[in-house]
Amino acid sequence: MDSHKRSLGFISLAFLFITCSSAEFLIQQITEGKGTENNSSYNVEANLGETRAFREERPSSKIVTIAGYSVIKGRFEPYESSVFEAAGYRWRLVLYVIGNKNDGGAGHISLYVRMEETESLPYGWEVNVDLKLFVHNPKTHKYLTVTDGTVKRYNAAKKEWGFGKLISLSIFENTNNGYIVQDTCSFGAEILIVKPAEIQEKVTFISNPPNNVFTWKILRFSSLEDKFYYSADFLVGDRYWRLGFNPKGDGDGRPHALPLFLFAQGFKENAVATNTWGAVNLRLKNQRNSNHRQLYSAAWYPIRSDYGVGVNNIILLSDLKDPSKGYLVNDAIIFEAEMVKVSVTNIVSV
Repeated sequence: MDSHKRSLGFISLAFLFITCSSAEFLIQQITEGKGTENNSSYNVEANLGETRAFREERPSSKIVTIAGYSVIKGRFEPYESSVFEAAGYRWRLVLYVIGNKNDGGAGHISLYVRMEETESLPYGWEVNVDLKLFVHNPKTHKYLTVTDGTVKRYNAAKKEWGFGKLISLSIFENTNNGYIVQDTCSFGAEILIVKPAEIQEKVTFISNPPNNVFTWKILRFSSLEDKFYYSADFLVGDRYWRLGFNPKGDGDGRPHALPLFLFAQGFKENAVATNTWGAVNLRLKNQRNSNHRQLYSAAWYPIRSDYGVGVNNIILLSDLKDPSKGYLVNDAIIFEAEMVKVSVTNIVSV
């Protein structure tokens, strides 16, 4: 049986970025488009709970260019960017070029993102953020991204989050490392709002669901042609099903055995259409005693219709046509499907 995996991409990203150039102390801020980019190329190194990774993609929402790192080198005052919008909120970037000593950042670059203009937010507001900060390396055309994997909870008591030890000054100021080129340096941040899900998709497995036995009697068996025949649809759980067989055989059972398959069909009205678990006892009934031929089958049935699971040999045709066996009586056979377990999917509150 085919299996399909879906993965969901549902992330809306907002970025901001700082770049510095030589000569005079010039601050140039550029606000770009609101699109997002995927982070496709990472080289990961973890240290003390923080993850550092190099990526090639350029930030897409905010770029700040600072010309002349040597002018501000050694200054203890933080640089605060202009207010910008990202993910529906207002923010400001705060940079300490000799480190924020109050956050253990001495000897490092410290970088933070502060939430601004929160007066209009409702009482008790809280915004959860997956925050990444980065340093541009123009020599390699990549960005060192720093994160710790924790969600930052912005609220009235805590409006600023970041890293006191974004990168050590000994590494950053060594021009051989490529972070400063022609007195130019770059920093940035990436903001992803983490909004807790309010609903979930819940899959429930129901044993012996209502109306779970379907019986199909086929008349004039000897006159049937070499093709698949299908029963009427029957509803069990949230999905319709049907039986199917070819009287002349199928697959490796052809032409000596009788096959029997269960096919998944469409969904009832308003049902959540997903893969469906179907566990079934497939039977060829003995019409003289209880010696039925039975096969148990269980599988995930895909969303599409007419996907069948079963057996190519529920009985040899020689045994079927033997009058003493009791399976073919008055040129009629009886199939039965007992659905012993099915899945039902619902959208519910978390």
